[in-house]
Amino acid sequence: MSDDGPKPIRIGLLGRGNVGAAFAELLAERAVAVEAATGRRPELAGVLTRSEGDFSEILASSDLVVELMGGIDPAKEYVIDALRAGKPVVTANKQLLAQHGDELFGIAREAGVQLRFEAAVAGVIPIVRTIQESFGVTKIEKVFGIVNGTTNFILSEMAASGAGYDEVLKQAQELGYAEADPSDDVSGADAAAKMAILARLAFHTPVTLAEVPYEGIEAIQPDDLAYAKELGLSLKLLGVAERRDGGISVRVFPCFLYRGHPLAPIEGPFNAVMVEAPAITEVTMSGPGAGGIQTASAVLGDVVSILAGEAPVHETRTELPIVADVSSSFYLYLEVADQPGVLARVATVLGDHDVSVKSVVQRGAGEEARLVMVVHECLESRFAAAIQALGELPELRAPARSIHVIEEQF
Repeated sequence: MSDDGPKPIRIGLLGRGNVGAAFAELLAERAVAVEAATGRRPELAGVLTRSEGDFSEILASSDLVVELMGGIDPAKEYVIDALRAGKPVVTANKQLLAQHGDELFGIAREAGVQLRFEAAVAGVIPIVRTIQESFGVTKIEKVFGIVNGTTNFILSEMAASGAGYDEVLKQAQELGYAEADPSDDVSGADAAAKMAILARLAFHTPVTLAEVPYEGIEAIQPDDLAYAKELGLSLKLLGVAERRDGGISVRVFPCFLYRGHPLAPIEGPFNAVMVEAPAITEVTMSGPGAGGIQTASAVLGDVVSILAGEAPVHETRTELPIVADVSSSFYLYLEVADQPGVLARVATVLGDHDVSVKSVVQRGAGEEARLVMVVHECLESRFAAAIQALGELPELRAPARSIHVIEEQF
């Protein structure tokens, strides 16, 4: 007589923090549904934490490994050992993939096993699977979006309430949207790691975290958001990966969007990612940003994908140069002396650097005099030179503040 059905799929879980605990609970809750979809019932083979479990024993008893430890060491060593042992791996570790993705993908190909990482980018939005599979043979021109829910919540609340950055950050921490140490999120580092991963997938070229310049939101002031409303703009921390001048540009920066842009209405701790290509025009996906249950759901989705079939092999097809100097529009905030001719002198400096003004708002008098403007698209290097020259004007009472603006509307 044969066994009572197929053998269960035994999963070794590395890490049991917020996401790991949520995954273990979700795995037990959805085990019957996974079995119905794939023919294999999942069960935990063992859990590795700082005080529990032995990696070698867990690896030996597992059919598949889920890495939710975070960080590079010892996660990298464990993932490599699992792949070389012929065990498929699911990870949510964006830093590991952004810094060592090529090495890990190469080992996975050599071993003939899958390495899945949907949970590393954009919460529950299936952007990795969409780029890999749905758009696998499409020539993608641009992938960009809001890939950090913490910063989107902070910027949304600052715009809605007029409160300052520090006050809203504290609120985000109290609500669980920001960590006790929010540095990676608010500095843009978290988003940069995610964009390195998406750029590699979209353009089939190696991109490391070190090649992704990023700016954060720490310096954003309530005044910037108040003036932006007058100019019809909303502020997001945006990650952009796009083809430019025969290469690619990958970067993260705070950016104003006009109301007609699909990302403009995305508020609170939500993510949204857009993919542009001639064959598909534009596709936008949005959903909750990463949290314990959201990330665990994406991890379980990868487990199901592994059981259901083969994954893309992540081969690098070409090496595209990184283009550092790209063109952009900018918002410019200037505190100026209340004197006749100040606007004309500012406009002259900008014109000398081939930077033209699209719109301008003048507010206040005396010590409260302000010039707020949006300039037309120009090379970032040219705009930086103009900012430096403006800094030499005696009429400026404080360093200029600037923020990128995307003029594109849909």
